[in-house]
Amino acid sequence: MHQEYTADAEHPGETRAEAQEILLQGWKPSTETQAECEASSPANGSVPDSEAIVRIPARMIPMIREACDAVERAQLR
Repeated sequence: MHQEYTADAEHPGETRAEAQEILLQGWKPSTETQAECEASSPANGSVPDSEAIVRIPARMIPMIREACDAVERAQLR
């Protein structure tokens, strides 16, 4: 598992490990999928500009679990 320790543009001087986060890369949703997600969101509205809906293929679940476990083991919750 690759751990990211580069500087975070949103938190200058702080690494990803210090920010206590993991990053996910996926596909952008179609306009229709975006609208469906926003319609069924608990927030009941559009996704804020600072957030995004990302499509993650199911085959990535084991890797996401591994990343979450690594963060948990490092006590970065």
